[in-house]
Amino acid sequence: MQYVTPDLCDAYGDIVRVVEPMFTNFGGRDSFGGQIVTVKCHEDNSVVKEQVELDGEGKVLVVDGGGSLRCALLGDMLAEKASRNGWEGIVVYGCIRDVDVVAQIDLGVQALASHPLKSVKRGVGELNVDVAFCGVTFRPGEYLYADNNGIIVSPKALDAQG
Repeated sequence: MQYVTPDLCDAYGDIVRVVEPMFTNFGGRDSFGGQIVTVKCHEDNSVVKEQVELDGEGKVLVVDGGGSLRCALLGDMLAEKASRNGWEGIVVYGCIRDVDVVAQIDLGVQALASHPLKSVKRGVGELNVDVAFCGVTFRPGEYLYADNNGIIVSPKALDAQG
């Protein structure tokens, strides 16, 4: 499915929330959308790893890494698992790595930056809690739509045709 966020904003401007423009599109899909699943973690991608191993059909994983630029919370192996398990996309408020490989994977991926260092794995993180960054609160069960124009969040599913 192709989403065009400006068109969605025009059609649903009364309900959508626009994420502040800080993200870069790193994935093989330029456009993606789906129901939000959240992970809150800081420099530990253990819960991210657990989630991408599950069925993600119709879902977008929103990872609140606290905006840390000290390590990556997603790399090529987790992105490949997410793609194989049907995830529509992943938004990381933090860094990813293996960007040249991630760009070839059929998955939407947006993040703040790239970083070569992997995260620690201590099993620390929260699943499906409200997270807030870049001027928007992301609530599990709501919907996220992203493309090269930006990221928007809606309390309900939107018709891609506007």
